[in-house]
Amino acid sequence: MFHYRIKKSNEALSLHTDATLDVPLDEALLPASNGSVIGVALNNKGLYQSLEATFNEKPHVSPPKTPVLHIKTDNTHIGHGQAIQIPQDKGLVYAGPSLGIVIGKQACRVSEEEALEYVKGYTIVNEVSLAETSFYRPAVKAKCRDTFCPIGPWVIEKSAVSNPNALAIKTYIDDVLVHETNTDQLIYSVEAVISYISGFMTLEVDDIIIAGTPERTSSLEIKSGNSVSINIEGIGCLTNPVTQA
Repeated sequence: MFHYRIKKSNEALSLHTDATLDVPLDEALLPASNGSVIGVALNNKGLYQSLEATFNEKPHVSPPKTPVLHIKTDNTHIGHGQAIQIPQDKGLVYAGPSLGIVIGKQACRVSEEEALEYVKGYTIVNEVSLAETSFYRPAVKAKCRDTFCPIGPWVIEKSAVSNPNALAIKTYIDDVLVHETNTDQLIYSVEAVISYISGFMTLEVDDIIIAGTPERTSSLEIKSGNSVSINIEGIGCLTNPVTQA
């Protein structure tokens, strides 16, 4: 089952279908889920390794011992087909391909063993960001700009995904494959991040956890006029045009 959201007659509608062909991808959709969105930073092995040498330097002088979190506020959320707006004179902007974990029932202090019982399904998130200067305290100005979190095109039910920790993720810019990664590169698994976050805050139905993004290299830079697509194995493809704000 695929769950998606559209706007019709100025009303948000939540719909579902057994076939993706029924989803109107030629139209702009609403974000596939409308809960809070929590991102897990530094949750990619390659990204962590690229920064490991700096972790023992001031001001932090030690690597992070738990997942590093950030939020993507409501103003950032857009759906498939809606435009990512690049701000002027703010530096480089990068795509952030990631699996989105969608919560299906209220989760409070759940164990890793039971974590997937609280999952509704999975979606695709493009965690767009300006260049980051601190991974210990992700900057709101880099993360929370308008349109900086495309979500969609749908939520696929968890029963259709046998192992969320082994999914290929491919990023295309203007239909050219520019980056590949896999959820097997997550430092903290899907189950681990659900358990950790629910240990201190209650996760509600339709909340989304961004599992983790790779290192923001030049291959993931996006510019006005581009079209960026993120394809996750077994889930689908999220596509958004890029325009100047």
